Amino acid sequence: QLYNALNGTAYRDASRLRIVTIESVVYIVMKNDLAFVMAGVLNLYEHQSTCNPNMPVRFLIYLAQEYQKVIEEARESLYGEKQIALPAPQCVVFYNGEKEMPEEETVRLSEAFEDRDCEASVELKVRVLNINHGHNAELMKKCRVLEEYASFVQISRGFAAGGSDMRLALSQAVDYCVEHGILAEFLRKYRAEVLGMLLEEFDVKKYERSMREAGREAGRMEGDARRLLRSVEASSRSLQISPQDACG
Repeated sequence: QLYNALNGTAYRDASRLRIVTIESVVYIVMKNDLAFVMAGVLNLYEHQSTCNPNMPVRFLIYLAQEYQKVIEEARESLYGEKQIALPAPQCVVFYNGEKEMPEEETVRLSEAFEDRDCEASVELKVRVLNINHGHNAELMKKCRVLEEYASFVQISRGFAAGGSDMRLALSQAVDYCVEHGILAEFLRKYRAEVLGMLLEEFDVKKYERSMREAGREAGRMEGDARRLLRSVEASSRSLQISPQDACG
């Protein structure tokens, strides 16, 4: 359904879709969210709740690994005279973070090149879609599951913001969505897994906020120390003594 919504197609035979998501323990650090081949197209999908300017190079790594699997399965030799057919890549990021982002934008690998004037031999484009509730209405209309997911995330954030007990608040958010037919079947079946995912997500955000606050406090203390040192140095010059003696 999501593929059809993105590409204006109307495929209904799920057997034509082949999942090729990278799951090998060898690449566990670079595991991608979803990869599948459909009608000769390699679709690489990633979900992000933070803005990551390194997505193009990440997709490049995923793509290289996917093509390596294609080459290993091909009858033709990589060093032979016959060309190996490769599925055309489409790289998409679904963004639903809290930072304001446009409805859609394209980010390019070349934006990371140190010398942008150089005519590079490679380029990779990534389509970034804002899937927060209220964005990309046409896409949501075509893909009901995605629309329900956007509503679920918004509702979860609302309950989390209004409750002191995070687990209880998120559990209430899941109950609300089930009662109102929002991802109801999925949430009934995977309730424990979803709650675990949400708690981890909100704990990470809480940790990031605490780290930013700690960084700001450290910056203030460093600034105070510098001002104090300058004051001591000024006083020592007027008294003609060393800063070390003045501090002592």
